[in-house]
Amino acid sequence: MRAGAQTEVWAPRATRVRLRRLGVDGSTLDEREMTSGPGGWWQVDAALADGERYGFVLGDGDQLRPDPRSRRQPDGVHAASAAFDETAFTWTDGAWTGRQLAGGLIYELHVGTFTPSGTFDAAIDRLSHLVELGVTHVELLPVNAFNGPWNWGYDGVLWYAVHEGYGGPRGYQRFVDAAHAHGLAVIQDVVYNHLGPSGNYLPEFGPYLRAGSRTTWGDSIDLDQTPVRDYIIDNALMWLRDRHVDGLRLDAVHALHDDSRTHILKQLAERADALSAHEGRPLTLIAESDLNDPTLILPREAGGYGLTAQWSDDWHHAVHVALTGETSGYYADFAAPDAIEKVTDGGFFHDGTFSSFRDHVHGAPIPHEVPAWRLVTFTQDHDQIGNRAAGDRLSATLSDDRLAVAAVLTLTAPGTPMLFMGEEWGASTPWQFFTSHPEPELGRATAEGRIAEFARMGWDAAVVPDPQDPKTFERSHLDWGELASSRHARLLDLYRRLAALRRELPELTEPGIREPSVDLVVPADEPERRAFRIDRGGLSILINLTSADVEFDVAGQVLLATREFASTTDGTILLSESAAIVRR
Repeated sequence: MRAGAQTEVWAPRATRVRLRRLGVDGSTLDEREMTSGPGGWWQVDAALADGERYGFVLGDGDQLRPDPRSRRQPDGVHAASAAFDETAFTWTDGAWTGRQLAGGLIYELHVGTFTPSGTFDAAIDRLSHLVELGVTHVELLPVNAFNGPWNWGYDGVLWYAVHEGYGGPRGYQRFVDAAHAHGLAVIQDVVYNHLGPSGNYLPEFGPYLRAGSRTTWGDSIDLDQTPVRDYIIDNALMWLRDRHVDGLRLDAVHALHDDSRTHILKQLAERADALSAHEGRPLTLIAESDLNDPTLILPREAGGYGLTAQWSDDWHHAVHVALTGETSGYYADFAAPDAIEKVTDGGFFHDGTFSSFRDHVHGAPIPHEVPAWRLVTFTQDHDQIGNRAAGDRLSATLSDDRLAVAAVLTLTAPGTPMLFMGEEWGASTPWQFFTSHPEPELGRATAEGRIAEFARMGWDAAVVPDPQDPKTFERSHLDWGELASSRHARLLDLYRRLAALRRELPELTEPGIREPSVDLVVPADEPERRAFRIDRGGLSILINLTSADVEFDVAGQVLLATREFASTTDGTILLSESAAIVRR
C-alpha cells in the first residue's frame, strides 16, 4: 500500500478492489470501493491511522487479503494488516555517521535463537558482548513476516513487515537505535529472489512471479514488471532510510533472473549510493552469489554493478577442508594443494576452472584492482552449518586447538571477516534447519526435500532432525551459560585478542587482494595434515595442522600464538595444531 490522503494498492489482476477496515476483534468497521487507475493501481480517499487494522478484498468474493506492502502483521501473514507509522518512533542516533565495511568485522545472528527469549529487546542486552568482541557490523538473518512462530526467515511472504514474534517493527527500531548507540552498524539480510510457500497472496494482486521460471525455492520473481522492480527497490530503501539500517545482505542474487538493460542489482546500487550521499553515512550492499562473478563488485564505470561486497564461499570451502579433511560433495575440489593459496591471493578458487560438483567450468578471476575487503570471508555461517545434516558446528568435531587455528585463519584473512553467533566461544549448541509450517503437507515436503539434498552430499539422512519438531528449534538456541566454562572463555579471549590485532596492525586490513604470499611448508595428501605460511606485509601467519612440531623459516616477534612455541635464530617452531602471528 502507498498511503497518505489516499490509500493505493497495485492490483492489475483484480477486476474489483475494496478497502476493508476492521476493529481489533476482527469485525468490519468500514468497506469502501477503490477506483482503478493507470498502471494497475487502485485508489481510494482514505488515510489509515497508526495501528488501524485493514486489508483488501479482491473481485466479488469476501476473503480479506493483507496489504502487499504491509509494515505490520500483528496476527500473522494470513490476517489483516495494521497501519504502522514509522515516524512515531523517537530516534536517538542523530549523531550516527555509520561505519564503512573496509576494516570491519561482521557478526551474523538469528534473532529468534540468539537469546533464550528470541526478541529484539533481548538481543539489545547482548550488544555489549559484541562490542567487547570487536564487532563493527551486526548482520541479522531475515526478519520479514513469515507463517508460523519460528523459521530461519527465508520463507518470508510480506517483505515490508517485521515478524511479530521478534518484537515487530517497533522492536526493530529499538534494536537499530540501540546498536548505533553501541557504535555498531546493522546489516539486514533480505530475500528478493523468491517468496515463501505459505501466505503468499501477491500473485492474486499482480504478476509478481514469472510463470515457467523457477528457482530452487519456487517460482522466480518477474523482474520484467516495473512495479515489481519498484516493490524491491522501495523495500530496500525502506530499511536503509526509514529504519536507519546501514546495509543489506542480498540473498542468493544468482536466482534473480533479469535480462533488462539495467540489472536490478545495478539499479539498487545506484539508488543506495544516492541515498548514502543524502544521508551522509555509508550504506553497504553485500551479495550472496554462487556465480563467482566479479561483475557484482566492479565499479559501474567499469561495467560492474557497483555493489559493496560479496560473500566468498570458496574461501570457506578451502579453509573448511584444511581444518576438517572433509572432501565430499562440493568440498572435493578444495582438497587441492593450492586451494588456500588461491583463495587467499585471488579470492576465488573457481575463477574459470572446472568445478566437479557443478560439472562445468565455473567463475571468473577478480581483477587485481579490486580490494580484498570486498569479499566477506568466514569459516562458519548459517548456511554452512545449518545446511549440514545434523547442523553441527566445527566445535562438534574439531579439537580446541583446531578451533583456535580456525579463529586465526578467520581474523587474519585478507577479506572482511564474518563470525556466526556463538563461534567466538566454540558454542556446543547446533544450528539446525527449523520451520513451523502450520500445514502438515508442507512440513512433510520440507523434510523430504532436505533428505534428498543431503543424499547428494553423501551425508547420512538418518541424522537429519525433523525441521518441524519444536525441539529442533529449541536445540538451536545459544547457551550463554557456556561462557562460565574456562574452555569457552579461553576461545573467546583469543577471538577478542585477534580482533584487537586487526584494529592495531594495518597489514591485517591491507586492501590489496594479491598482497598476501602463501607458502605450503608441509605438503600432504590429506589437506588437514598440512602446514603453511601466509605473509602479509611484515607479518607472517603460521599454520600447523600436522600431528608433529613444524619449524618455519620465520624469525621475529611472536605477537600471538595459540599454543606454546619456540623461537630459534632462524625460525619459529610451532606445536601440532597451532598457529602464530609473527612480526618479521
